[in-house]
Amino acid sequence: MIDIKLIRENREIVKENIKKKFQDEKLPLVDEVYELDIKYREYKTKVDNLKAEKNNLSEQIGTLMRDKKIDEANLVKTKVADIVKEIPELEQKEAELEEKIKKIMLVIPNIIDESVPIGKDDSENVEIEKFGEPIVPSYEIPYHADICEALDGLDKESAGRTSGEGFYYLKGDIARLHSAMLTYARDFMIDKGFTYFVPPFMIRSDVVTGVMSFKEMEAMMYKIEGEDLYLIGTSEHSMVGRFINQIVKEESLPITLTSYSPCFRKEGGSHGLEERGLYRVHQFEKQEMVVLCKMEDGMDWYNKMWKYTVDFFRSLDIPVRTLECCSGDLADLKVKSCDVEAWSPRQQKYFEVGSCSILGDAQARRLSIRYKSKDGNKYLCSLNNTVVASPRGLIALIENNYQEDGSIKIPKALQPYMGGKEKIEKK
Repeated sequence: MIDIKLIRENREIVKENIKKKFQDEKLPLVDEVYELDIKYREYKTKVDNLKAEKNNLSEQIGTLMRDKKIDEANLVKTKVADIVKEIPELEQKEAELEEKIKKIMLVIPNIIDESVPIGKDDSENVEIEKFGEPIVPSYEIPYHADICEALDGLDKESAGRTSGEGFYYLKGDIARLHSAMLTYARDFMIDKGFTYFVPPFMIRSDVVTGVMSFKEMEAMMYKIEGEDLYLIGTSEHSMVGRFINQIVKEESLPITLTSYSPCFRKEGGSHGLEERGLYRVHQFEKQEMVVLCKMEDGMDWYNKMWKYTVDFFRSLDIPVRTLECCSGDLADLKVKSCDVEAWSPRQQKYFEVGSCSILGDAQARRLSIRYKSKDGNKYLCSLNNTVVASPRGLIALIENNYQEDGSIKIPKALQPYMGGKEKIEKK
């Protein structure tokens, strides 16, 4: 959520930003909220003035009563009574306008960074850099689900009976490899100085609307029937929500957190679900990193964070590249974002395994998260980034370490988490 002062002082900046995101249908909202804000401030001024007048008149009553000027005191009391009657009506109108403004402000997108490339959708994202040499072996690499099933590590048929499409059982060494990668990711981030968390996997609606846009919420979140709770789509939701309505100490900044959680997503719409594979599913697990810092430090942390993900995958000998997300591909709260994509030797192309985003003070404004400085309370900058999400990370790991004999080579970094095992072979 942007600062309403920007709309008061320079509506054209906000409108130009909306155009860059190809959301022209939202342009009238800027003028609408501008006019509503004028009315809101008028009512607020009236209420404040009446309250001040009431206090002043109340003091007069006390003086008049002490001076035995009863008739004059009674006249002033009548004025006070009229004011007391008028204030609630004005306060109600003030509150109604404030609520209307808030609803509109939640829909107006955040101001994107000047460096963000302009484009309509993800097809216009821009490659930044490649890390590691993408290799295509001389032998054929089967589909990842077939590799896992051949190693007795995947059972989607049973999951279909228990849970339906979009779920799966991992088992044996494949399940162990999945857990090893996540545990290694945890330790990888702890070694970077991040504090490890296992957060709540359900959050209330006020946290949901604080961390994401309505469009994202409707597309992603599962609601618990009969309760004000939603299953999280990523632990970022719980981790940022942890600070709702808090004022943190300046000396505690930056706050650097890494969190494990299962993630639950509807995955509806054009993408759909994969019938056989594990690329797009309703449930997965993820190691996340979240940073809260001063606004002026945000971009430095953004560049550190996506590099951590690159370093993680390269430590597993997986080639990756980074893509700059264009304006039309950015969610409304994001200032700037890049995807980390892993090389698929089977498809001979890259696919997304993580995303790093800086959101400026958008989440902090929605959730009222501030820090106390010598210049007063200021909103914090929030950032989030995927260390690794599995099964997608598992797919990249399997494909890039698949051997001609049907086995999977285990990278050295993961061997300690696999009991020293160097290879997963057919039994």
